[in-house]
Amino acid sequence: MSAVPTGTHDHVPHEPGRPVPSAPHGRAPHEPGKPAPGGPRSRVPCSPGRSRSGGRLRAWAELLRLPALFTVPGDALAGAAAVGARPGRGCLLAIGSSLCLYEAGMALNDWADRAEDAVERPHRPLPSGRVRPAAALTAACALTAAGLALAARAGRPALAVATPLAATVWSYDLLLKRTPAGPAAMAAARALDLLLGAAAGAGRVRPALSSAALLGTHTLAVTVVSRQETRGGSPLAPLAALAATGAVTRLLPDRPLTTALALGYAETTARPYLHASLNPSPPLTQRAVGAGIRATIPLQAALAARAGAGATALITAALGPLAARAARRVSVT
Repeated sequence: MSAVPTGTHDHVPHEPGRPVPSAPHGRAPHEPGKPAPGGPRSRVPCSPGRSRSGGRLRAWAELLRLPALFTVPGDALAGAAAVGARPGRGCLLAIGSSLCLYEAGMALNDWADRAEDAVERPHRPLPSGRVRPAAALTAACALTAAGLALAARAGRPALAVATPLAATVWSYDLLLKRTPAGPAAMAAARALDLLLGAAAGAGRVRPALSSAALLGTHTLAVTVVSRQETRGGSPLAPLAALAATGAVTRLLPDRPLTTALALGYAETTARPYLHASLNPSPPLTQRAVGAGIRATIPLQAALAARAGAGATALITAALGPLAARAARRVSVT
C-alpha cells in the first residue's frame, strides 16, 4: 500500500546537513595510499555470484523502500486500539495485509513512472536496469493478491476495508498521482489502512474514524509537500503542512503519554517544514518529506495512547529508531 507518498521517490544517498556516517566501531575510514590498520591483510577475491546477488537485493530494497515499512504496523495497531481491541490474530493478519498492499504500491509506483524516471531519476532500479519492469509489475500483482488474502483470513469486515484500500493504491499509482485528487487519494489510503486494523480487531470501524481522519490529514500534508520535492517550488506547501501538524497535535488529548508522543510527532516535522518554507529547494523539501514520513510513527503511537492502549503506543513508538536506522542505508523517499 502506498501509505506514504509514493510519488516521492528520489533516492538521496546522504541528506545534506547530516554528517557522513563513520566507519564501524568508531574507526577512521582507511585513507588511500596508506596501509590498512592492523597490518597487511591477504585479499580475498569477491565472489561474482555473491556480488550480483547483493546487488539484486539492494535494488529491490530501493524499489520497495524497505525502511518505510516501519511506518506500516502502527496503522493496524492504532486502529485496533481505537475500537478497544487488543493486538491478536486479527491485528497480525491486518498488519501482514497492510505490509503487502504497501509494497504493492511501491513496486507499482516505479513501474508506472519508469519512463519519467529514465529522464529524471536514471539511478532508480527500473531505469538503471537492476530490476526489470515486468518483475516489478508481477511483484505488485502478487503482493496485492497476498494482501487481500490475508485480509480475508482476518474476516469479512477486514476484507471489506482491504478491497477499497487496494483499489485506492492502484488508482493512485496509475491514474490519480499527478491530478489534484492525488494527495486526497494518498490520505484515503492511509486512513483506510488504520480502519483495516479496526475491522480486523473488532469487526467495526466507526470508533476509529476520528483517528483515521487525523492520520489522513497528516498524510495529505506530507503528500502535498512531496509533489515539489524534485524541482522545489512554493513555500505555501510546507507552511500548510506545518499548520496541519499543529492542528493535529492540538486535537490530541492532554494526557501525559499522549502529550509526550504528540510533541515528539510535532518536533519531528516542525523544523524541516519551516526550513523548506524558508527555502523550498529540492534538498530541503526532500528532507521535509522524509521527516513527515518518519513522523507517522509517533503520530500512530499518540493515537494508540489516546485510546488508552499505553503498551501498544510504546511498542509502536519503538519502531521509530528502527526506521531511522534503516533509512540511513536505503532512502524512504
